Amino acid sequence: MDTWSGTAAGKTAAGEIRGGPAHIPWQPPTDVEQRLYEARTRGDWSAYLEVLAGARLFHAVPRSWADANPGFFTFFPYWDPRARRHCVAVLTEGMLPCPAPDPVFLERPLKGYAEWWPDSGRWLAVNPGSPCEAYFAATPEHRRTWAEHAARVPRNAGRGTLRTLRVGGVRQGPVARGLACGALLCVSNGSLWNAMGWHGTGYAGERERLADWWGITTREEWASAQQRLLRGEASDPAWEFVLEVRRAIAREYGGPVGIDHWRRIVDRFVRARAGQAAAAPGADRPDPEAETRRLQRLIGRIVRYEARFRADGLLAGNGYVTSVLAWDYGRASKMARWGLGARFCDVAEAEQAVVRAGRVSQVAYDSWESFSAGYVLGRCLHFDEEEFGDWYQEMLAAHRVLTTDPAGPWRTIPWK
Repeated sequence: MDTWSGTAAGKTAAGEIRGGPAHIPWQPPTDVEQRLYEARTRGDWSAYLEVLAGARLFHAVPRSWADANPGFFTFFPYWDPRARRHCVAVLTEGMLPCPAPDPVFLERPLKGYAEWWPDSGRWLAVNPGSPCEAYFAATPEHRRTWAEHAARVPRNAGRGTLRTLRVGGVRQGPVARGLACGALLCVSNGSLWNAMGWHGTGYAGERERLADWWGITTREEWASAQQRLLRGEASDPAWEFVLEVRRAIAREYGGPVGIDHWRRIVDRFVRARAGQAAAAPGADRPDPEAETRRLQRLIGRIVRYEARFRADGLLAGNGYVTSVLAWDYGRASKMARWGLGARFCDVAEAEQAVVRAGRVSQVAYDSWESFSAGYVLGRCLHFDEEEFGDWYQEMLAAHRVLTTDPAGPWRTIPWK
């Protein structure tokens, strides 16, 4: 394998390596750069490629080009004076700069680089200028080797793990707390929970995410969705209504709230509200019977989910979900970062939204565990249909990681 690295001395089976050793202490920003550095230090280029095959790789492009060519990918080679050849530079997540208006970064896996390469005379430069850098020749034979590694390693191999940005990521304070409110989804997706300078799946990927899942294609639409989430207004209001009724019963009577008692009080509220609406001049006459039936079914779903949560340890003892606002607030934490990745906002605006997500969550809940239960219930009510499939299992696994990892944000950031 023809490989060149400019910051180490000596020879390896990979070829000639020029330059002198770097004596400056260096802390790899993430687990990916750590593993790249270790493989490079050993001269184990097969292991190096294995890490690359499971990592997100980013390539800078002018924003004007990305906006004019949505859905496409291209290369912008540069002349590397140390390698003395034209190269295509790719960066791993921890090496990305803070998001700026221009350039933007497109994400593509190693498999994609192996399949479509501009010119065999250009080399692949990984994290050039860093202690974990490496340069790879890109002839068809070399690219077949890349593809073989990609076939053996699942893309985004970090899914389901807690990944932390060690350099440049916050660990304490209001920003960290707000970021940690989105940590369930970060663990599930294998993304860095404390990366405020978010690139996510790259500029095009974040725009596609928002368009496909949220119908967001403009800054104005993003800002509107962000505010709805922060106000807890993006989900079905019936969910929070029935839980609020149960909270009121618990405050008044104390102890656990029986399902029959809960249903009777909800029915009473619905009929009283319908009577008030019918008395208003010119108002439509609501159907309290139909609304009651809908809410009774919802209560049944919630009770069954809570029973499963207790069995799986997501709720303790006789615990119950106090609110589903976490479903909106947790997504608000992520929406801020998705908007930044899509360049619908800047870092300061995204950070402000993240801090607010943490603050409203603190008001609504008394612990990370209660926040998590509310988030998972909201997700299940939205997606799962009582199948207890991936929509639930992914969050249960993430909950267990976050509540047990002693170095994780939910164990190191105090709730209050």
